Amino acid sequence: MLDEMLTIKVRGDDGHRNITVRIKERTLQGIEEIVKSTGHSRNEVISLMLEYALPRIKIESE
Repeated sequence: MLDEMLTIKVRGDDGHRNITVRIKERTLQGIEEIVKSTGHSRNEVISLMLEYALPRIKIESE
């Protein structure tokens, strides 16, 4: 057992980026309610919401 190696991978790009956004307080409260009832992190919930919304957005010109 003592001769087993501990392998640590070099940290690289995982395909994610950190961003900062401003949202309304009531939107954050809604997200927090989902977080509390599902056990998912805020980040997971927001990511799922964005992934769901992106292909369903229709852009209309004036």
